[in-house]
Amino acid sequence: MSIKQTLLNQLHTKQAQVAIIGLGYVGLPMAVEFALSGLRVVGIDLDTRKVDHLNRGESYIADVRTDVVRQLVQDGRLRATADYSIITDVDAVIICVPTPLTQTKDPDLSYVLSAMESLVPYLHPAMLVSLESTTYPGTTTEILRPRIESSGLVVGEDVFLVFSAERIDPANQKYGFRNTPKVIGGITPACGEIAYVLFSMAVEQVVIVSSPTVAEMSKLLENTFRAVNIGLVNEMAVMCDKLGIDVWEVIRAASTKPFGFMPFYPGPGLGGHCIPLDPHYLAWKMRQLHYNSKFIQTADDINSAMPAYVVNKVMHALNDDRKSLNGSRVLILGVAYKRDIDDVRESPALEVYHLLQTKGAQVTFHDPHIAHFRADDGHVVEGVAYSDQALADADCVVIITDHSAYDWAHVVTHSRLVVDTRNALGKLTGKARVIGL
Repeated sequence: MSIKQTLLNQLHTKQAQVAIIGLGYVGLPMAVEFALSGLRVVGIDLDTRKVDHLNRGESYIADVRTDVVRQLVQDGRLRATADYSIITDVDAVIICVPTPLTQTKDPDLSYVLSAMESLVPYLHPAMLVSLESTTYPGTTTEILRPRIESSGLVVGEDVFLVFSAERIDPANQKYGFRNTPKVIGGITPACGEIAYVLFSMAVEQVVIVSSPTVAEMSKLLENTFRAVNIGLVNEMAVMCDKLGIDVWEVIRAASTKPFGFMPFYPGPGLGGHCIPLDPHYLAWKMRQLHYNSKFIQTADDINSAMPAYVVNKVMHALNDDRKSLNGSRVLILGVAYKRDIDDVRESPALEVYHLLQTKGAQVTFHDPHIAHFRADDGHVVEGVAYSDQALADADCVVIITDHSAYDWAHVVTHSRLVVDTRNALGKLTGKARVIGL
């Protein structure tokens, strides 16, 4: 029996064991879905707190239910470890580690490279390796393949290598891992065939493309599309402000067109683990090919300027009340990068907080999902209790994240001045003077 057929038999009979490296917002939901499909799953993470939580049957991700995790652990379908040697016993490895940017906005593949260095000694024939982490086009072929083949194994014959783009959207109540189509590109057709069989167990629709580079590029197109269009509508918000009209009304009007238009919405800046970062992976790759990606740079300039634009709004709003920003009490509502989650990665709220502080404001925050965050200088900023008094004491309330837990009628009734960057208040009226984006 061929190596390929041996692995396919393991998958078809659900005797295969899957290892998932990285148990964060992408890795844990994936691990749970594969375990629910009947496979045995082991998560690998160097964060022993995550390992301990999982082995106790506890979820630490809001989108993953603890009772589901507990049952899978009790059934022996799901476990976690920090020991890479477990890869000796698995049939598939999926890499779900972060791919951040350096301070100069270049790709930082250190987590991917570290994962590869740790798993290569335990590679064996009849194994699938899938990179899930978003990266620049060519990473799977140019970086992962040589490292795998340095072990003496041949990709496409002994070991099967693919790129499989993650599409996790935290707090999305409609689309999760299972019902979001999966795009996969294999080094060889055999690689794609094996990955198709594996992922079809946990995903309703698997789309195979011609190469890992196509799959990598498709992921970057998805997020660059959002970054560029958000940049466009953020600039539109600035232009509407100068014209003295409501950008939200403009968007509502444009949205009545049944074709050729898709609404995007302005905000205080970009946040999260994808949209603020991923376009820079593509821009960096293009610079290596002596091409300047103009749309990406322009969108980044606009989106990166939005926190300062918000602070300028606060400053002018206070000035209209004959108050200086220096010494004023500013309460930020919501510091998560999007509504109803507990994630502050790249959140524009952190930059707004920092800029307000540097201008002398007395800044506090409340977020129903986040008790504290780490500021730029490293110190931990603790949230304050949400109350009528907290709203009334603030010279200005700034809405950064429109969590559904907030009663916006209550906010507009008990505040004096609100800068609303999300149109959370809409047409609500009350005591507060409301300044939109």
